[in-house]
Amino acid sequence: LGTVFEWYDFYLYGSLAAIIAKQFFAGTDPNTAFIFALLAFAAGFLVRPFGAVVFGRLGDMVGRKYTFLVTILIMGASTFVVGLLPNYSSIGIAAPVILITLRILQGLALGGEYGGAATYVAEHSPTGQRGFWTSWIQTTATLGLFLALGIIILIRTQQGVEKFSAPWGGWRYPFWISILLVGVSVLIRMRMSESPMFSKLKTEGKTSSHPLKESFGNKANFKMVLLALFGAVMGQGVVWYTGQFYAQSFIETVCKVEFVQSRNIMLIAILMATPFFVVFGWLSDKVGRKWIMLM
Repeated sequence: LGTVFEWYDFYLYGSLAAIIAKQFFAGTDPNTAFIFALLAFAAGFLVRPFGAVVFGRLGDMVGRKYTFLVTILIMGASTFVVGLLPNYSSIGIAAPVILITLRILQGLALGGEYGGAATYVAEHSPTGQRGFWTSWIQTTATLGLFLALGIIILIRTQQGVEKFSAPWGGWRYPFWISILLVGVSVLIRMRMSESPMFSKLKTEGKTSSHPLKESFGNKANFKMVLLALFGAVMGQGVVWYTGQFYAQSFIETVCKVEFVQSRNIMLIAILMATPFFVVFGWLSDKVGRKWIMLM
């Protein structure tokens, strides 16, 4: 649930890119402003690997639970502040600079959150069911986007186009709502127990004192990192974000499909796709991961 909320926070920006372009990059023509808005969205991705490394190391040193609490608080605070940030006409160049800084913080938090959540669930998984259990973590990305789009459509339908798109209009409300979701997530996470595998290693004194050195300093381990990055994850990441976000922006800005209708198209697609994360996760426990990824 906490990871759903993290994705919700991260995806709000992408789902409102056209409005954010007008609010924070108004010093240029509309096309350039939209490109700058997408580049600011990209800034969150550029730092995600660093977030994974920093918070991954922290997770190996102090445990998964406390790392979770830090990432959710950083993400929630950054998202809430976006909703409070004055636009370009109010504070000039400071508006996009602060916005990009907040996007970077979101990227760092999500980098630590997503990998940490997958690790936490994997370490709780019964033997032979790791694919099925961790596949639920993959659904959090689509559920987070579904939640973001649903709240945006609801507020925009109630307020109308002009009121929603105004400088202090309804487009800011989903960012403010995130603080409530963070509160729920923190309450849940405070009650969570530490990963049993990590607790066992800590009790036995077998936790790594130099996780980064052991991961990247060892030639065999570093080879596995590169294989995972370029062989398993990179292609999937490009397909996912092109399909979910560039397609959404393209439908709205180039095909000129109305805002709510374009979001409804995405909602239907997400609703149909989400169950298959679990289906293929379960299948990977039966036939292996490699052939499913190749297919």
